[in-house]
Amino acid sequence: MATPQKEIRLLSTSAILGYGFPEASLNAGMHRQPHVIGVDGGSVDPGPHYLGSGKPFCSPIAIRRDLRLMLNAAIRAGVPVVIGTSGGAGGAPHLAMVADMARQIAREDGLHFKMALIQAEQDKSSVKRRIAAGRVSPLAHQPVLTDATVDRAERIVGMMGPEPFIAALDNGAQIVLAGRASDPASWAAAATRAQLPPAPAWYAGKMLECGATPSIPKGHDCLFVTVREDHVECEPLNPARRCTPLSIANHSLHENSSPIHHIEPGGMLDTSDCRFEAVTDRAVRISGMRWTAADRYTVKLEGVEMAGYRSICLCGTRDPLLIARLDDFLETVRTEVAIKAAAFGADPESYRVGLRVYGRDGVMAEREPLRAALPHELGFVLEVVSRQSQEMASAVLAMVRTNMLHTDFPGRLCREGNMAFPFSPSDIEVGPVYRFSIYHVAELDDPCEPFPIQYEIL
Repeated sequence: MATPQKEIRLLSTSAILGYGFPEASLNAGMHRQPHVIGVDGGSVDPGPHYLGSGKPFCSPIAIRRDLRLMLNAAIRAGVPVVIGTSGGAGGAPHLAMVADMARQIAREDGLHFKMALIQAEQDKSSVKRRIAAGRVSPLAHQPVLTDATVDRAERIVGMMGPEPFIAALDNGAQIVLAGRASDPASWAAAATRAQLPPAPAWYAGKMLECGATPSIPKGHDCLFVTVREDHVECEPLNPARRCTPLSIANHSLHENSSPIHHIEPGGMLDTSDCRFEAVTDRAVRISGMRWTAADRYTVKLEGVEMAGYRSICLCGTRDPLLIARLDDFLETVRTEVAIKAAAFGADPESYRVGLRVYGRDGVMAEREPLRAALPHELGFVLEVVSRQSQEMASAVLAMVRTNMLHTDFPGRLCREGNMAFPFSPSDIEVGPVYRFSIYHVAELDDPCEPFPIQYEIL
């Protein structure tokens, strides 16, 4: 454990590694002598594909650029770098990708450091043992987790808390790359390791996890946060941005089922009595946060399984007669596709046709309040997901596309085709489709046990 400190200065470079940040903002932050540099590396927000495929949702080129700047700044200053949810989803291939980048950057730039890799991908047998022991519970109306669901999962990760980060730093790691982690956990680790109270530590993490997003104008940029025993101070490092009491209070409401109760591994951050004071025209002091330790330590499990293969097509129409009777037209298309697809062996139970209508209800679907408004043009995203194969998904999509183009309707004047296509080829094979199948919490005796740490000297 680190020596107790009256304050700790933390520098977050951006909302996610690979989103980019101005180098000048990083340099301004380094002039203020941070104790730790870090960034959240990923999120569940982009959906299940990245966890299932093992691919990052940010460009590797952009990830490498951000990582290089951070590593060089940290090594020059002799301070640690902490990164959670490496590679976007925090599975083993995501962590391996970012670790390889760190090794290459070290070789190319002549950097030397001790690196810790904290794995978050869960062994299926260990998950089954927790299920058998009654130590796994569902979240968000999910069903009880079964061994069969675990077996079908392409990948399962646990969302670690601060303890594995603290262990890595205590063991002398200067660069800490972690798999899936609670977004504020790496920051809470740095502050609690300095023996500052958990309430301001976790609150600081809630601010730092999104970089300069708590400032105005919002953007992907650097944020500097000072944590003290009874308050937190936030300030963006780009002179074009500023934190205000309103921007901080607004940001503290985000990404949580409750605007004031934030459940984290090991406890709950309560922001109901927070006070927001402008320290300068660009910095805000926050106090009054509280932390309540949980009766049992839990971490979230996230897992995905394959749902099939997807093919899509984009097209549009400006035909007022078709638009006026769109629902009947689309129903005819669906009927024709089902008949023709069955003729070449597509099991109707094995595929799903999606017809998204942009310009009417493509964003909000049945919740769209202005659905009856008659637009002058419409865009369509045609989608087929097949459990059989990519080939079958593309075959059914071709039927959808053809029938969107040529299906007749009463009063039709256009004899050549109903749709305009922006691309040739018109049909795009997207590949495997994944869905979330595990969204549960696991009870732990040891917060570090499911998250093994490997060390290497570069």
